[in-house]
Amino acid sequence: MEMIKIQYLEPDTPRLAYIDGKSDWIDLRAAEDVELKAGEFRLIHLGVAMRLPQGYEAHIVPRSSTFKNFGILQANHMGVIDESYCGPGDWWRFPALAVRDTVIRKNDRICQFRIMKHQPALTFEEGELSGEDRGGFGSTGIR
Repeated sequence: MEMIKIQYLEPDTPRLAYIDGKSDWIDLRAAEDVELKAGEFRLIHLGVAMRLPQGYEAHIVPRSSTFKNFGILQANHMGVIDESYCGPGDWWRFPALAVRDTVIRKNDRICQFRIMKHQPALTFEEGELSGEDRGGFGSTGIR
C-alpha cells in the first residue's frame, strides 16, 4: 500500500475516504461557498494538497451528479496532477464553468479522483493496421 502525505486547508475539512464497497474513486469537496452566474469560470478550492508517490499521478473528474446538481462542467475535462505538484501552496482546485446560475456550498461533493501509475514508456511502429474494422467513430449505435 502506498502512503500519500496530505495537507488539509482547515482542521474541520472532511477527511478523504473511500466509499466502502462502491468505488475505488475518492470524492473531493468544495472548500468554500461559491456562487456562479451562467458563463462564469472559477477555480474552486478543494481543500487538499498532496505529495503523491514517485511515478504516480492523480486523475480528477466530475462526479456523475455534478452537472445535474450544480450545472457546472470541468473546464479541462479531466485534471491530471503529477507527483511534482506537491508544495505547500499546490492546492488542488476544480476548474468550473457554469452553464446556469448556481450555488455550491462548502463541503458539497463536486468531483472525484483516483491515483494511477504513470503510463509506461511506449514506442510507436508505423504500418498498416490489420484488425477488424468496427465502422469508425460513433459506430456502435444508440440502442
